[in-house]
Amino acid sequence: MNRLRLIWRKSLNVFALTLTGVAALAVVSILFLILGYLIYNGGKSLSWDFFTKLPKPVGETGGGMANAIVGSLKLLFLAAVMGVPVGLMAGVYLAEFGGKTFSFVIRYTTDLLNGVPSIVIGIFAYSLVVMPVRHFSALAGGVALGIMVIPITVRSTEQFLRSVPGALREGAMALGASKWKTVATVILPAAKGGIITGVLLALARVAGETAPLLFTAFGNRFWSPGLSQPISSLPVMIYTYAIAPYDDWHRQAWAAGLVLLGLVLVANVGTRLALSRGGSARSV
Repeated sequence: MNRLRLIWRKSLNVFALTLTGVAALAVVSILFLILGYLIYNGGKSLSWDFFTKLPKPVGETGGGMANAIVGSLKLLFLAAVMGVPVGLMAGVYLAEFGGKTFSFVIRYTTDLLNGVPSIVIGIFAYSLVVMPVRHFSALAGGVALGIMVIPITVRSTEQFLRSVPGALREGAMALGASKWKTVATVILPAAKGGIITGVLLALARVAGETAPLLFTAFGNRFWSPGLSQPISSLPVMIYTYAIAPYDDWHRQAWAAGLVLLGLVLVANVGTRLALSRGGSARSV
């Protein structure tokens, strides 16, 4: 009886392990299929002109998306400036200072905000920033993306701060450090890698958003100096070119998608390398 039970448990274990392995392989295969299709179609359309020239007028072939690349970087910078400090401070409060009732309300509100459709965020930013001044702008696009960055930053910051061992807090406070000084000089540096990863995750999440930018930044086929004018971005250009009836625009849309994915990948890899080198230097 025990022998049969042992054989049954081993068989069930092998079956479950095989099933999870097949599921993981299916997920990875779909991911590589999407990446391969994007690289195949986008790589053929990449050229030096794509990175250095403005879009051509309708009906002409060639041109590039230099303004959209710079515009996306500018919008992500504005989103980080507006959303990351708010999310970081809120995450610190929830992890280190929050009580029960008020913290529950903040967490629940944050989760609700994270689930709000991006188009609703775009309409809100349109009403808040665009309508009072009666024109689209890069600032409005940064506000919309910054709002979307906040909930992800809050939850990731809280999670990584809570993962810091309590002995570090107790040791710092036993040496006479105040609560805020302990958080600023001990807890935050210990969780720095995770917090930066969470911020990058938030920026990567909003980097491909199109709907909020259609209501706020709108688009621009030329260079957009300052923050008070409409500005082009890669997601909006991809959308515009993908639904257009021109084959050359379709090819450029694939190339723009590949560039957008590459920007997110470079940012993640660069940050990981910087953090790993910093950790090695401290250990030495």
